[in-house]
Order: sequence, then structure tokens, then C-alpha cells
Amino acid sequence: MRTGEVFALTWDDIDLKERKIKIYKNLYSKVKDEKGRWFLGTTKTESSVREVYICDTLLKTLLSYKKYQNDNKKLYKTRYHKYYLEPVKNKYGKIIEFRIIEIKHKSKNRKNINLVFVGKDGIFTGTDVIRYPFKVIREELKMTNCRFYDLRGSFATKTLRSGVEVKDVAEILGHSRIETTQNYYISSSKESRKVATELFEKQTYSEIINDIIKF
Repeated sequence: MRTGEVFALTWDDIDLKERKIKIYKNLYSKVKDEKGRWFLGTTKTESSVREVYICDTLLKTLLSYKKYQNDNKKLYKTRYHKYYLEPVKNKYGKIIEFRIIEIKHKSKNRKNINLVFVGKDGIFTGTDVIRYPFKVIREELKMTNCRFYDLRGSFATKTLRSGVEVKDVAEILGHSRIETTQNYYISSSKESRKVATELFEKQTYSEIINDIIKF
């Protein structure tokens, strides 16, 4: 998922029983004022609206994380931060995006949204929440020039090298054209090119070729 798609998630978007995540919105930052700076809009493209499968590892992680979050809600009680969506309209009265605003006072007209990635006390800091932890992870693994977004490329490269069809990978990433996946999300290295040559050699090996090179 794109970074903005990840942090736009609410628990309503995640079906743990059917093991799928529905992706149809994107989080982005705008000019900050007293209401905050985080907004929800549509995904980057129409093809970005999709559903992705939840594998075993992710399922266990989400179940554990949801329990952790529910325990925190009980712990903090009224001090737990809550948010609602305020529609933003253009000059023609059409809703073009939603603004994420913290609920300061109880109101029947403000429906609480269950954001997934929040702080221990429920505070929502958007994509900022990953900055420091990801920096620590990069340093521990000695990774340089790597953004959280680049994990999409890692996913594409590893799955395609494992034999997954490029069309399937493109749809998971939300690309309308497989060329985008091939040209921008698949990395090449000396090691991978070496493996490609060795794989070809194994596939084309024959006793005849072996006898010829022994002359």
C-alpha cells in the first residue's frame, strides 16, 4: 500500500474474518490551523481502489494490535483521543474531501471514526507516526536512502522473482498498467543478474552441451 493509503485506514476497512483490506481513500497533509492538517480524499487513481488479501503473519499482527488498542481505550477512558470526519465542499456544494478533526466535546451529530494507526492514547499524527520508528529500523538494519514508500518496490521485486504474475502484482499495488510495475517498482542488482544467468544455465543444461565444452 502507498503510505497515504496505510494511514487512511479505519477498522471498518479491515475485514479480519474474510481476511481482506479495502483500499479506497488516501491521507494527505494540508495547511495546518486550529482544526489540524490531515485530510482524506480519493486514491491516487481509479485503479488504486482495490482489495488486498491478509496473509497469516499480517492477520496475527492486526489481531494482536487491535487487542492492544482496545486495552488502551479502557486504560485511558475519557482521555483517549477520538476523531470525526468533516466534509469539505467545493464552490458547487460537492464534497471533495474530508477533514479529520478531533472530538473535543460530545455530540450526537459527530460519528467517531476508528482510525487504525494512532498513538497509545489514541492521538492521530498521520504519516508522522512512522518517521522515528522507521528511522530506528533503517539504522538497525544499516539501510540507506530507504523510504517507507520504497517497501512497495521490495514487495514487487520479491514476489515477481518468486514467480507471481506481473498482472497480479500490478493489481495489488493499484497500477492500471503493468508497465508501471515493471519500469518503476522492480529493482535489479549484480546479485539478481547473476541468479538470472545461473537459473538460465540450469534450465538449458544438457549432456550434449557438457560434452562439447570438454573438447
